Amino acid sequence: MADLRVEPGPGAPRGLVIPAAELTERFSHASGPGGQGVNTADSRVQLSLDLATTTALDESQRARALAVLGPRLAGTVLTVAAEEHRAQRRNRVAARERLAAMLREALVPQTPRRATRPTRGSRRRRLEAKRQRSETKQLRRRPGV
Repeated sequence: MADLRVEPGPGAPRGLVIPAAELTERFSHASGPGGQGVNTADSRVQLSLDLATTTALDESQRARALAVLGPRLAGTVLTVAAEEHRAQRRNRVAARERLAAMLREALVPQTPRRATRPTRGSRRRRLEAKRQRSETKQLRRRPGV
């Protein structure tokens, strides 16, 4: 198994190279069609990477990845499964691509929300709706009050 390369992008301008020794692959039976090889082929691939110990990420990238991918993690381990192909080799490639895409998306820094002012039209519509509501409630009162 070769090193996993993550393409450059926001948050990782030079890209990433994850050493093959830090990736763990497990194989198992995939569900679904398989013909004669359905009972013998371990074509499902689970690819795991421990984000806490990997040397590919610096501390800021590690913190961002752990925060963004938190719900998908088991402890600090990110696991991706691929079983859409009948061939184990194609599933290995698919799992590696999926892991690389997840890391690339997780490393994109959050853009802060830019505060904006309400437009003149939106303020006018809001006040008009308030006037309308007030008038509706006044009409519901008892006369002479």
